[in-house]
Amino acid sequence: MFKESNTHFLPTTKVSVDSGYQGIAKLHRNSSLPKKKNKKNPLTIDDKNKNREISSERVEIENVFGEIKRFRIIAEKYRNRRKRIGIRFTIIAAIFNKHQNSKHGL
Repeated sequence: MFKESNTHFLPTTKVSVDSGYQGIAKLHRNSSLPKKKNKKNPLTIDDKNKNREISSERVEIENVFGEIKRFRIIAEKYRNRRKRIGIRFTIIAAIFNKHQNSKHGL
């Protein structure tokens, strides 16, 4: 899906993704992806430490996704007009940002 979306990043932009984006390193050199283990190749201590670093960078992003899922626009199949998903998501993002700013006293 990422390849089909025609989404591009500047070469200097660091992209931290989860394991659902396997193969992104071929498309964007400045990306970090956690290493997966399997039965034949368990993770080394260095691999585990690197995965922990990537996870600590992504935790804030994942928390935001979790909070946005309350609005159900990205949690379930979108059944309305596709033309309007952008404006609806923008409105939800604005509400979320307003909530975050009021929560932090900004």
